[in-house]
Amino acid sequence: MSDLQSEPGSFRDRQGRIFYRNGEVIRALSSRALEEWQVLSSTRFFSRSMEAGKIVRTRALEPEELEGALPEGETWSGFLRHETIPFISYPYEWSFQMLKDAALLQLELIAAALAEGMILKDASSFNLQWRGTKPVFIDIPSFERLSPGEPWVGYRQFCQLFLYPLFLQSYENIPFQPWLRGSIDGISPQHCWQLMSARDLLRAGVLTHVYLQSRLQNHYGGSDTDAKGVLKTAGFSRDLIAANVQRLAKTVAGLSWTQTRSEWSDYASNNSYSRQDHETKTDFVRSAAQSRHWTLAWDLGCNTGSFSRICAENSDYVVAMDQDPAAIELFYRALSQEGCSNILPLVLNLADPSPDLGWRCLERKAITGRGRPQLTLCLALIHHMVIGANVPVGEFLQWLADLQSALVIEFVTKDDPMLKVLLRNKEDQYQDYELDHFERCLGSLFEVERREIVPSGTRVLYFAAPKASARS
Repeated sequence: MSDLQSEPGSFRDRQGRIFYRNGEVIRALSSRALEEWQVLSSTRFFSRSMEAGKIVRTRALEPEELEGALPEGETWSGFLRHETIPFISYPYEWSFQMLKDAALLQLELIAAALAEGMILKDASSFNLQWRGTKPVFIDIPSFERLSPGEPWVGYRQFCQLFLYPLFLQSYENIPFQPWLRGSIDGISPQHCWQLMSARDLLRAGVLTHVYLQSRLQNHYGGSDTDAKGVLKTAGFSRDLIAANVQRLAKTVAGLSWTQTRSEWSDYASNNSYSRQDHETKTDFVRSAAQSRHWTLAWDLGCNTGSFSRICAENSDYVVAMDQDPAAIELFYRALSQEGCSNILPLVLNLADPSPDLGWRCLERKAITGRGRPQLTLCLALIHHMVIGANVPVGEFLQWLADLQSALVIEFVTKDDPMLKVLLRNKEDQYQDYELDHFERCLGSLFEVERREIVPSGTRVLYFAAPKASARS
C-alpha cells in the first residue's frame, strides 16, 4: 500500500496496517515484516538513500507512542512512522519523464539492495511519490531478504507498470496515462506486444522484455508449471538479477519522448495577450498570491506553469494540473533542471478527473480526496470547461466553491480571439457563458475581493473568497 498522506482512518494490506493520525503516517507491522525491517534498517544503502531523499524518512516507534491509537483487539509486532508526502499522485497523472525518472530510481534502489542481500519484492510504480520533481520510494515493507536461488518476483510488475508504458509512449507515441488509470495492474506483455510491429523487435529491450515475456506468459499462463520453481531449480542467482536490473536501467535511460509539441504546449508564447494584458494578469496573480502564505495551492489548467511559479513564491506546495501531457512534460523538465521542490506538475483533465479506484474504491483517491487547496488558480480555463467540455458555468463554479479555497479566476469574453477560435466550428448554444451570468453565479458562491479588466477589454480577473454557505 503506497498511499501515504495525512488524513483520518486507516488501511490494511498484507504487510500490516497503515494509520493516519494527526498529520502522521504510521505503519503497523506483522512479525515477518518486523524481521525484514530490522535487517533493512541496518543496511548502508537504506540509511544513505533516506539521507538523499530517495526513500521516505522512516523510524521505528515504541508501543507507548501509540497509546490509544490502535483499534481495540488488534496486536502488532512493530510500528513505523513515515514522513508525510506533501501531495499524493498516481502514475496515470505523471508525464513521460516523470515515469522514467521514477523507474530509474526504482532500479537504482533494487541494485543497491541486491549488493547487501536484499530485494524489492514489489516493483509497482504506485510505490513512488514526489517531493516537487524528486521521486521518493515509500513502500518500506517491499524490501526483503533475497533467498538463495530466488528470482526477482517483481520483474513482471516492473515491466507492466514502468517499462511497457514507457515503451508505448517512446516507440509508438501512445499515451500511457489512460491505460494505467484503466488497469491497476498495468499493461500485460501480450497487450504490449499486440500494439507493436515486427520492426519493433529491433528496438532496445523489446525482444527480451516484451516479445519473449509474451511468449512465456502464453506458455506458462494456463499450465500447472511452477515457473518460479523452475527458475530456482535452474540456479537463479543474485548476479543474474543484478545483470537484468543493469540492462533494464540502460534500456530505460535510453528512452525518450520527442512529441512534446501540441496545441497548448506553445500557448505561453502563442496567445491573444498583449504585453500590457500579460503584465496586468501577472501583477494581479502575484498580488493575490502574496496576500497571505498558503500551505497548498492548485493551479488548474497550468499549461507550462508561469503562474504556478508565481504562486510558489508564497506557498509551501503547489500542485499544477493540465490535461495536455506535452505541456506538463515541458514544465516538469524545466522544474527538474532547476531542482524545484515545491511544485508538482500533473496530467489531469478536470472534465474527467481521477476518481476513487481500487478495492472498495479505497486504494487510489480522487483528486479532491488527497488534500484541499487554500488557494486555487483558474486562469484562462472556464471557457474550455464550458465550451470545450460542455460543463455549465454554474456547475463548474459550484465545484470550485466546494474546494472552499480562495480563488483567482479569469473570465474570457466571447470577443476574445482565442475564444472565437474555440467557437469557430461550433454553434453557439452557450447562453450561460456570458459575463453577467458568470458574475451572478460567482457572487452567489464567493465574496469578490478584487476585480480587474485587462487592457484589451476581453478578459476579466477576479480574486474571491468562498462563502461559508456555498458548499453543495
